Amino acid sequence: MVTAFVAADGSVTVPRSVRKALGLEQGGRIEFLSYGEGQVLLVAKNLSPSILKGSLPKPDIDCAAEDMVEFAAKRAAMASK
Repeated sequence: MVTAFVAADGSVTVPRSVRKALGLEQGGRIEFLSYGEGQVLLVAKNLSPSILKGSLPKPDIDCAAEDMVEFAAKRAAMASK
């Protein structure tokens, strides 16, 4: 496990070993995906989205695509209020 520190202005230097593993260079972009309380996945934008496959646990419930779309619409409506 590699550790980084948050500066007073909120910036974080990504450790060299992590930059190398992700193929990040100066000016590279990263994305932060929150997927649990206190858990965030850091993804290099230069990588294929398929790298995320299997990184999140499977949901405990079965849900039809129509149900997911309906739920997402309700959440979006709540967020816009």
